[in-house]
Amino acid sequence: MKDFTQELKTKIQEMESALRIQRENLVREDTSIFESRNLEFYAEFDIDGSNHFQPGYCSTICIGIADKIDPDGERINLHVITIWNCARIIFGLSVSKNIPGSKIIGDLVDESLKEIKKELKETIEEFLSEEY
Repeated sequence: MKDFTQELKTKIQEMESALRIQRENLVREDTSIFESRNLEFYAEFDIDGSNHFQPGYCSTICIGIADKIDPDGERINLHVITIWNCARIIFGLSVSKNIPGSKIIGDLVDESLKEIKKELKETIEEFLSEEY
């Protein structure tokens, strides 16, 4: 749980911005490698919500692959990292309504930007080492 401060909001925004750029770099660097294997490479950055400190706000980066030949295009592998998640909880359970006794909490990824970039690269290498 984090205290909701401007400093925390700035840290979240900086991490989101850096990972948005990293996502673009991954697509540029790795798409052709997967295409040569008839695989489609996905790298997506998603934000749900508009206020970092309101329940329901969640930012993630995910990478995955799908078989280009498969008409359904279902993802074969998917790796998701949640950057920031804000939720209302009571007794450890997420709730959507403001129930007396509930509280709003936020969870920021523990890893540094450098560690996340390394994790994404290692996951891509793992995807490439597998047979599909």
